[in-house]
Amino acid sequence: MSIRRYGEAVKAGQSYRRRPGVYAVLLDGDAMLVTHQAAPVPEFQLPGGGIDRGEHPIAALHREVMEETGWHIAGIRRFGAFRRFCYMPEYDLWAEKLCTVYVARPVLRVGPPTEPGHQAVWIEARAAVQELGNPGDRAMVARILAC
Repeated sequence: MSIRRYGEAVKAGQSYRRRPGVYAVLLDGDAMLVTHQAAPVPEFQLPGGGIDRGEHPIAALHREVMEETGWHIAGIRRFGAFRRFCYMPEYDLWAEKLCTVYVARPVLRVGPPTEPGHQAVWIEARAAVQELGNPGDRAMVARILAC
């Protein structure tokens, strides 16, 4: 079974490092909690990121959501996965990102995001299909909302 690719095409001759990550679609009724990342390009994103070596994916999801939104989550269920090939300037890395997407509920705001350059933002869930910065995130949200 192949995992669908979204975003830019693979660059011929470019070496990519596989980078598994976890991302959350955080719904509360018709609203969705996302993160706004200021740099390198300002954009709305699903909260999430890379899984550290030896870290369980669900532990990584909790950590990333907390760092990027300041919220605890519950009711986590795996929804699907996609991959994208991109340059990550913050790591000076060409990556094959394997993005596993979960659906969860934000249940407790602990404080502001601890990840520099991130801001927690509530948006209308249907608007996220247009507002999120990468096509994989947009496609996954569209599929979730169609369920």
